[in-house]
Amino acid sequence: MVATTTSTSEGWSSRWAFILAAIGAAVGLGNIWRFPTLAGESGGGAFVIFYIGCVFLIGLPLILSEIFIGRAGQTDAVGSIKRVAAQSNASTNWSIFGAIGATAAFLILSFYSVVAGWVLYYAGVMGGDLLQAIGSGEPFRGALEGENQAQVQQRLTDMFANPGLLLAMHLAFMGATLFIVARGVHAGIEKAALYLMPMFFALLIGLVLYGAIEGDMGDAFTFLFTPDWSKLTPQVMNAALGQALFSLSLGVAGLITYGSYIKEGSGLGSTSALIAFADIGVALLAGLMIFPIVFAVGLDPAAGPTLVFQTLPFAFQTMPAGALFGFLFFVLILVAAVTSSISLLEVPTAWGIGERGWSRAKSATIFGGGAFVIGILCLLGYNVLSEVRPLGFWPLFENTDILDTIDGFTGKVMLPLGALLTSLFVGWKADRTLVRSVTGLSPLAFGLWRFLIAWLCPIAVAVILITGLFPGLLGA
Repeated sequence: MVATTTSTSEGWSSRWAFILAAIGAAVGLGNIWRFPTLAGESGGGAFVIFYIGCVFLIGLPLILSEIFIGRAGQTDAVGSIKRVAAQSNASTNWSIFGAIGATAAFLILSFYSVVAGWVLYYAGVMGGDLLQAIGSGEPFRGALEGENQAQVQQRLTDMFANPGLLLAMHLAFMGATLFIVARGVHAGIEKAALYLMPMFFALLIGLVLYGAIEGDMGDAFTFLFTPDWSKLTPQVMNAALGQALFSLSLGVAGLITYGSYIKEGSGLGSTSALIAFADIGVALLAGLMIFPIVFAVGLDPAAGPTLVFQTLPFAFQTMPAGALFGFLFFVLILVAAVTSSISLLEVPTAWGIGERGWSRAKSATIFGGGAFVIGILCLLGYNVLSEVRPLGFWPLFENTDILDTIDGFTGKVMLPLGALLTSLFVGWKADRTLVRSVTGLSPLAFGLWRFLIAWLCPIAVAVILITGLFPGLLGA
């Protein structure tokens, strides 16, 4: 039995409300933290150019596919897929990829909230430091004055060793996410997007300008946009493919769910393109925000995951107005994290409403609370449960802690599997007349999109899935 619609009384107030919410869902820690990290580790320009190609050739067709399913189905991800399948005379068992996506979103939210809690802690540290600078009459001094590099870096280690602090930050972030989602699409998610996304872009542009003035923009620009094709190894190409999928939040049914709240109008192709362009733009601006600062103080652009939490806080110490801009930097990341976490919680919440008949408050509380509990295990994996290896029997995860195991399993298995099934369903099973009428694509655009979603996307995503499970296939 196909679920009844969840969105008869809920929907976006305008096309731009949807676009801002969808951009907020796509733009998150994957753009601000993960993209610069991967670009730094992968040698810069060649990775960046290949990544941009992956977003347009693979990410964009998948964006449109997910939005199409939601717009046509008008309910949660599982119910929407069932409806499109029924209208296409296909098996409703295809809804399995909606269930995979909802489960992946729930699991990702559990550790995403923990990591966002780290950002919240650093925003607090930098905010306190800024207040101290203002109080001492030096509002434009560097950040964390008086601490050497080792002390700045030790903050991250000390935070990991303090389960009470990690728990408090996790609780605060998850509480904010739950509050917004429980208020509904219009009063909660849309309103948050309408306030937070303009703030996000203002902060991002301001920090890029700061980096251009005080940092080394020339070296950063060269690093990001001058390709050294010898560095475009199979591993780097696979990382770029995976980043395109991850940064757009594809495979977790978020855009299916958000697409179901579109009540009228078409133009789904142009809307999808705007989301893709925004995702690329934010990733590139994040690089132009971070790397000028890194190069200006002579730090390593390939610092890896510690780039944001250990390298940059020290970099802000040596720069004019570092206390102010260091604080704004972490506020920026926090805003991005909130808009993405909202979409992650909304996917299973919508499933609870549509498939189980729960109220929005009940569904959001059940899934938000469940993700919070799993997140506690994740944060304890950095201290009390540091020796626990949940999938230690699997060679791929034998040395990963709880958080990294959930991150790795969702990223290497669930996201690419969900995206693969999405591309196969839309490319081969969905009724073409239905797809044309809902997307509003011209014959030429429809033909190109269908070729990409039916042929290129399945092959590319299958490569991500297979090489993620069997990394040895890519060589040393």
